[in-house]
Amino acid sequence: MKPKRLLTVLLVVVSILLIPFIAMQFDTGVDWSPFDFLVMGFLLLITGLAIEFALRKITGTGKRIIVCGVILVVFFMIWAELAVGIFGTPFAGS
Repeated sequence: MKPKRLLTVLLVVVSILLIPFIAMQFDTGVDWSPFDFLVMGFLLLITGLAIEFALRKITGTGKRIIVCGVILVVFFMIWAELAVGIFGTPFAGS
């Protein structure tokens, strides 16, 4: 992976994590612990790196869209499970 692309992924992850951090300063409804930031940072980083890997290795626009779509669906399902436990698995603490 080129250092510029890795830096871009890292900057996007940090930028996304700044949203709840800033919201915590102004609203009591957003209450993230350091562990929440760690887990979400890891999840975002893995998702970003997986998409970057897919874009580098897969040829064909259609295949790229499908693979990136699957990666994003998995990301959103894990996020929803961790946030509210929609599947009721022990993974989310249910």
